[in-house]
Amino acid sequence: MKFHHIGIATNNIERTKEKLQKFFNVKEISNTIYDKNQDAYLCMITLDDNIKIELINGKVVENILKKRQYLYHTCYETDDLENEMKKLIDDGAFLVSDAKEAILFDNQKVAFLMWDLGLIELLQKDIPGGVIYKIFYKLSTNLVGVVA
Repeated sequence: MKFHHIGIATNNIERTKEKLQKFFNVKEISNTIYDKNQDAYLCMITLDDNIKIELINGKVVENILKKRQYLYHTCYETDDLENEMKKLIDDGAFLVSDAKEAILFDNQKVAFLMWDLGLIELLQKDIPGGVIYKIFYKLSTNLVGVVA
């Protein structure tokens, strides 16, 4: 696993973006999107040292915001999401949210687990070659069953 980003809960994504820009050297800010699979509004901030901060707003973070907690999760990228999930569960983690597509990450799958290190998000590493490769990969895997 490789560190990918930290997730910060916020009551107001726009105000939090402004604070980050005021105190840090921000290199890039994604559009704020609504992800129906996560039931959350999300925005990714990349600092000039390539540290990524995901801002999360919505029902999914309401309870921790009531407690004035803002650090929500740490995310790790993995080449094999299912295998990494199994290894963590075997080590005592429990599944909070099963693997599902995440719009913010080009529909790559993510899963959330509670572990000794707190809430962690696992992000399936992108398929090499980007979007075009993924389209041909999906088409070819679907055709295998048809041709065979």
